Amino acid sequence: MSPASTPPWMPELCRLRRLAAMLGLAELVVVLLALAPDGSRHWTVGELLSASGFALWLALAVTASLCMLRQALSRLPPLLGAAAAIALAALIAVVCAGIIHALYAVLGDSFARGISFWRFTLGSAATSALISALALRYFYVSDRWAAQVQANARAQADALQARIRPHFLFNSMNLIASLLHRDPAVAERAVLDLSDLFRAALGAGDGDSTLQAECELAERYLSIESLRLGERLQVHWQRDEPLPWEQPLPRLVLQPLVENAVLHGISRLPEGGTVELHVAREGNELHIRVRNPAPDPQMPGLALARGAGHAQHSIGDRLAWRFGSAARMTAGWSEGYYACQVTVPIQ
Repeated sequence: MSPASTPPWMPELCRLRRLAAMLGLAELVVVLLALAPDGSRHWTVGELLSASGFALWLALAVTASLCMLRQALSRLPPLLGAAAAIALAALIAVVCAGIIHALYAVLGDSFARGISFWRFTLGSAATSALISALALRYFYVSDRWAAQVQANARAQADALQARIRPHFLFNSMNLIASLLHRDPAVAERAVLDLSDLFRAALGAGDGDSTLQAECELAERYLSIESLRLGERLQVHWQRDEPLPWEQPLPRLVLQPLVENAVLHGISRLPEGGTVELHVAREGNELHIRVRNPAPDPQMPGLALARGAGHAQHSIGDRLAWRFGSAARMTAGWSEGYYACQVTVPIQ
């Protein structure tokens, strides 16, 4: 990656939430000073309002300056750039405090006579530098943590590409080869379904999919498996309209759950069974449920919990990263059936 394309290491302060955090820290300092139990000073309401106005003005000036100079500061080594950012915050505080002190002195206010110029300006600079250093460090760690979470989500999505296992590819290709002379139309449809399936897998970590695309991908996978399993695999879709078909979803959310239903459920039962897929909207939530008959995962020699668990944990983590705590995923085996349900907020 070239230096020009390297993302800035300096935290992004041009966000409303971070601006609000900086203003909140400034106001917190004023409140702490007003409540300090040293008995040396009793603040009036007017003094509290004046101090709050000065602190908020100073915090806004520092935040706006660091926001505009983010790219320039990020070109410096992190240690040097951080020192420059803190020094800039202190310099802005000196200038702002000097203006305020001079203004009060011209107006003949008692404030200017009670605190010396240098004590006021240097004290403001030291406080601004300390608060800026703490805030920048917190935002820096927060950004690195968010980047790590995103990288983990991308890695998990990439790992799902390998879930279209080699034996599934080989079985599908052998099936297609056997159909070429017997039923060319079905063979052509299987090739197209397989192509769409692998195209989706190759783009698993690139952006969002939609509910419609995820359902179509699951249909293609089931179409290929139905050619292999024949009458042993039955599929029942229940779509409770109206549905938010353009609802964004991480890629490969539904297909791995359907694959688990076939691989760890239907294919392990001599008589086969029916994969039930239910998609519904309840208020501001989207519910997707996959249910299938399955052998008891506690029986010796079965790896249902291990095999299905990897995909479910990966999908759950990616949903949590995409939608936060509003996304839920539950799964469990009961009375001969295994069910997995995904719930996400509708956007």
